[in-house]
Amino acid sequence: MTARVKICGLTTSEGVAAAVDAGAAYVGLVFFEKSPRSVSIETARALAVEVPVGVMKVALVVNADNATLDAITEAVPLDMIQLHGSETPERVTEVKERYGLPVMKAIGIADARDLPQIGTYGRVADQLLVDAKPTQDAELPGGNGLSFDWTLLGGKHWPCPWMLAGGLTPENAAYAAKKTRAREIDVSSGVESAPGVKDADLIRAFIAAVS
Repeated sequence: MTARVKICGLTTSEGVAAAVDAGAAYVGLVFFEKSPRSVSIETARALAVEVPVGVMKVALVVNADNATLDAITEAVPLDMIQLHGSETPERVTEVKERYGLPVMKAIGIADARDLPQIGTYGRVADQLLVDAKPTQDAELPGGNGLSFDWTLLGGKHWPCPWMLAGGLTPENAAYAAKKTRAREIDVSSGVESAPGVKDADLIRAFIAAVS
């Protein structure tokens, strides 16, 4: 199954070029200081202007307030905002209306009890990122290399487009896409040689696996 790919957590020009050259449909820039993939607004702007038209530039934020989002959106040319914290459906709607950009909401899944929120957020978000739910002691809301039981998504239909994330690698991406019927998939740690360090060969292998 062919799937469009988002390479998230890019921090360098070389990483952006590798993602674009390999055929990524989305590039993700992380604005969360605890993450090894976090970038400053200045760096994000420099990276974003290198992304060609047609590749979506996504800002990942975690429970960001309006002042933070104001600063990011005023400086960085973006196509989408990804909310990866505990934002409520009301906050999703507020961000959409305030910034006039599509909003992707991340949903953490550990077991079947977490599935109903997909429908809830799917009615207000433009897109969903269905990710592995972090453990209680995790410092990061995503990018932890964790996966979940993909069979939970089998035969499900959501109110808006969605993207699969969580523990994906060049070795399992094709299987995951086939198992879940995901048309879009997200990867960060699965194409790194070290935390926060993207590997061009792994990026190419990942995208080739689902193309």
